[in-house]
Formats: sequence, C-alpha cells, structure tokens
Amino acid sequence: MSNSKVLIFSLAYHPVVGGAEIAVKEITDRITDIAFDIITMRFNSTHPKKEKIGNCTIYRINTSKNLYPFRAFFLAKKLHKDKSYDAIWAIMANWAGFAALFFKFRFPQAHYILTLQEGDPISYIKRRVWFVYPLFRRIFLRADVIQTISKYLADWARDMGYKGRVEVIPNGVDIGRFKNQNPKMRTDIVTLITTSRLVEKNAVGDIIDALKFLPESVLLKILGTGVLEQVLRARVRDLKLENRVEFLGFISTQEIPVYLHTSDIFIRPSLSEGMGNSFVEAMAAGLPVIATSVGGIPDFLRDGETGLFCRVNDPRSIAEQVERLMNDTSLRQKLVENGQQLVKDKYDWNLIASEMKEKIFDKV
Repeated sequence: MSNSKVLIFSLAYHPVVGGAEIAVKEITDRITDIAFDIITMRFNSTHPKKEKIGNCTIYRINTSKNLYPFRAFFLAKKLHKDKSYDAIWAIMANWAGFAALFFKFRFPQAHYILTLQEGDPISYIKRRVWFVYPLFRRIFLRADVIQTISKYLADWARDMGYKGRVEVIPNGVDIGRFKNQNPKMRTDIVTLITTSRLVEKNAVGDIIDALKFLPESVLLKILGTGVLEQVLRARVRDLKLENRVEFLGFISTQEIPVYLHTSDIFIRPSLSEGMGNSFVEAMAAGLPVIATSVGGIPDFLRDGETGLFCRVNDPRSIAEQVERLMNDTSLRQKLVENGQQLVKDKYDWNLIASEMKEKIFDKV
C-alpha cells in the first residue's frame, strides 16, 4: 500500500492524548510511505483547525461527541473528493467508528480498518449504545479488517458477529525513553506508583485501602485525574494516610518516566482492561508489576514470571503481593528482567509499526 492515502477517524488526537492516540502517532510516524490524514475533535480554541504533526495532517472540527459522526463524515466526503483515500481507519468502535461506517456506506470501495483499543467493560459499552445497537454492530460487520490490541478484544470482535480477518497487534512502548539504567528498590522507603484515569475501572481506591495492611514506610504516588479524584482524596483523609499518599494530577506522557524511575512497584488492580499501556511502560522502566487477571492483561503478564496477579477488589491481596516483592529480592529481580526482555522482544514501537504495515496496510 505504498504511496497510498489513509483517512483516520479519532475523537481525540495530539495534544489531547491517551493510549490510542499515542499509538496512532507512533505508528504513523514510522510508516512514511503512506500519507495519513486525521479528523478529530477540536477541544480547545487554541488548537489549530489544521496542522501537520509528524506524518499526520490533522483536521480538527468544532463539535460534540454526539455530532462528531455526522460532521466528521461530511468533512471526510469533501476531503475524499480531492484526495481519493485508499482506506479509512477508525480508532475504536465509538463515535469515530460511526463516522467511518457512514463513510463506508457512501464509498463502499474504500477499505475500512477498525482498531479496537477499548478499556471499559464490554457490558458497559453495550449498555451505552443500546438504542442504536443494530447500527453499532455494523461498525464491526462492515470492516474489511479488525486490528485489536489484545486477544480479549479480538474475542469481542468475534462475539459481535464479525467473520473477517482479525489481527492482534498490541500497543508498544518507547524503550529508550522509559528505560531505567539502574532499577533498584530502596530498603528504607518503598514507593508504589499507579498511572491511570481516576475512574471506577482502574480501582485506585483498592491500592489506597491496601496501605492499611502495609508498613508506614510504604508510600503511594497517584498520577492522573478523573471523576473519582475527590472521592479518593476523601478516602485518604478518612484513613489518615495524607502523609503516605501523593496525588500528582495530570502528568504528560513525556514526564511519566521520571516518576517511574523514582518508584519501586507499579500497581493497577483493574476491573477491566483492553490492554493497558501503563503496565508495559512500567516494565520498560524496570519496575515489577502487580495487576489483576482481567481483559488483555494476561497477554503480557504471566504470574510469577513477568509480574504478579492480585485478586479483583481485594486490597489485602494487593498488600500481600507488595510484601512478597519487599521480602524476596530474587523474585523482584526475576520479574524486572523478564518484563524488560518481554518489552524488548514484543512491544518496541518499531516492531509494532512494522507489524501494522505488513499485516494491515499492505493487505487492504
């Protein structure tokens, strides 16, 4: 598909980023023989309506999420008249997926790629779209190929009735940026860290509750913002943990490695997870990882080999695994070394971009 043109539909894009948006930029920057355009929402009036970032030309539209499918489609139709796109690429089966579906209805000859990056529980997603569920299913059914970041999401595509080609290609990590040259756990103070949205699915409250079962020398850094922030802050006050828990708020992706490098154990006891870029980033930074066996996490976390599993909604289980790492230096070192090797072998962005080009773009 060299010298081709691909139009991306994504609700958000740089500088408003999460795991999916980072993935798009890392991949498109490395595939230089394809011209990428992207239609996204304009979240701030200071963001240009059109600009070039890396290998993507960005078109930002003033719209709500509900109106995005329609406004994005009309702009895409106008752009297609001038540029004749070879393929469209929807980032997740959300409003961006509806925009891509409308484009596919109007221009059926255009190849349609759907990427699944969802982290919310599938049941929650289905409840949100119940009133348009038949149309929602067609976001999947009309795709020419579906790329997912985990086996868990590949199973979802099949459960939605999709019979076509599904490729599992995970998100990656910038190994050079995250690598810690000298990862060591301190013996006097142990710092736990979690990087996540402060929402129910990430169960940050369970980490806070776990501190009750751990020595006072165990501290917690919380990176991220979200709707539960005030609830979590109140929980910290109720447990009188103000001196042990630090809310650091929004931290840019460029700054996150600094915080990982000054921490000892990464924890996110998720209730659901499409994959979880943060886990792989923590591994690259030389931290042992504690997680739950949900969603796409088992794709990369093998209990006792590349990380440790704790039980869902179980703060005492989290504390037990933290104590194992504090008391067993050889186990910790094994997890760190295996995690770093796994990231190097399977999650380097250069490998991921090559796989996307070979399995997705070169075959549509």
